[in-house]
Amino acid sequence: MKKFVLMALVLGMMSCGQQPKTETEEVMVEEKVESRHPEWVKSANIYEVNVRQYSKEGTFAAFAAHLPRLKEMGVDILWFMPIQPIGVENRKIVGDQNLGSYYSISDYTAIHPDYGTEEEFKALVEQAHSMGMHIILDWVANHTSFDHHWTKEHPDFYSHDKDGNINVALDLEGKPTDWTDVADLDYSNTELREAMFQEMAWWVKEFNIDGFRCDVAGFVPNDFWDDLRPKLEEIKPLFMLAEWEDPAHMKIAFNMNYGWEYHHLINQIAQEKHGVEILDTYMAKVDTLYSRDDIRMYFTTNHDENSWNGTVFERMGDQHLNMFLLSATLPGMPLIYSGQEAGLNHRLSFFGKDEIDWSSKELLPFYTKVLALKHDNSALWNGNWGGEFKRINTSEEGVYSYSRVGKENEVVVYLNLGSEDHIIDLTALGSLDEYTDHPFGDGVSITEGKLTLPAACAFILTK
Repeated sequence: MKKFVLMALVLGMMSCGQQPKTETEEVMVEEKVESRHPEWVKSANIYEVNVRQYSKEGTFAAFAAHLPRLKEMGVDILWFMPIQPIGVENRKIVGDQNLGSYYSISDYTAIHPDYGTEEEFKALVEQAHSMGMHIILDWVANHTSFDHHWTKEHPDFYSHDKDGNINVALDLEGKPTDWTDVADLDYSNTELREAMFQEMAWWVKEFNIDGFRCDVAGFVPNDFWDDLRPKLEEIKPLFMLAEWEDPAHMKIAFNMNYGWEYHHLINQIAQEKHGVEILDTYMAKVDTLYSRDDIRMYFTTNHDENSWNGTVFERMGDQHLNMFLLSATLPGMPLIYSGQEAGLNHRLSFFGKDEIDWSSKELLPFYTKVLALKHDNSALWNGNWGGEFKRINTSEEGVYSYSRVGKENEVVVYLNLGSEDHIIDLTALGSLDEYTDHPFGDGVSITEGKLTLPAACAFILTK
């Protein structure tokens, strides 16, 4: 943060044996950045934890053993996929995948017995907090399993078909989805709204979690989220992530939402279905729809993409690391999915047990380096803490270049998102001696102000 030096001449001060101060004193005052987010969010990244697949045991205790590694990698926020019990009635079974969907919850205020106990989760949260990390919990407010106790105790909490049966989850047009294992909640019922608040508040009070990632947030009325947020804030300041892409969510209820459109664009660029210029159109759109303090979550993979649409290698090929660099240096917060740092090249089962292979550490240095880059350069920070995005136009096809300019430093990014090698003139930047360079990829070099940037490689300068 920018510092201001205030000069004060202090004369005649005497107390408790103090001698009068007659020389000039310097008082350092830190400039306050106005942001609606908790302070710990300013340089943060987010890491999605799939407890079931994270280890052979699939438990909190087994995951906890990875916390020192994640801390060393630079992880800040741990987003846990749902950890509550999974319903049995109408459970989806695919072949021998019979453990059910994480998002078919049979009891909001309980722990899945396969993962551990309440005491073990509390210990995990405390351990993460002691290491400077924060915890947000996946929350499925739109639907429950069909054997959730509310279906018997409060059938009026649900929507019903013309025959009086509880609906499966409905889409935005009121039509049944193919989510046949979950029952649709009806938010016209004010008692449901209060009950849902109480269920969420229980996790904050009992486990001291730091926020929620809200599943299909757009399927739930926005006024519910807007009413909910200040009530939860009375317990403690929270970080709220919407799995949706609606700017209206960001006005009151949420700190961050999904960059789904961005994600689809970077897949298409990597597959050479679009040129990099499409990103300019996207960035202009974001600038119109969102404030600078709104945080977008950018990602190359997550549990849905990995299981249903393919690994980063399938969708992005050699460009997957460049696309993560893009996600980490644009105005927004980067997401890492479980196993991504181990080069996860396997579509994890969604309904069964499918352990992540941790034998490879090849990509760990890359993700560690990128997260450190974000931490160390305030121009890359989140929301109002971060610097302004400025496009740097180049004539090289497939190269996307830009700077982030903050009050304390500047970051310049060159990404070769194409299939051809390029030599780029950097003389417009002035003296390169003022910068620290961060090459990503073999063959990246500078000679007499000319940058050699092979395909699928990147070059970052910080000042």
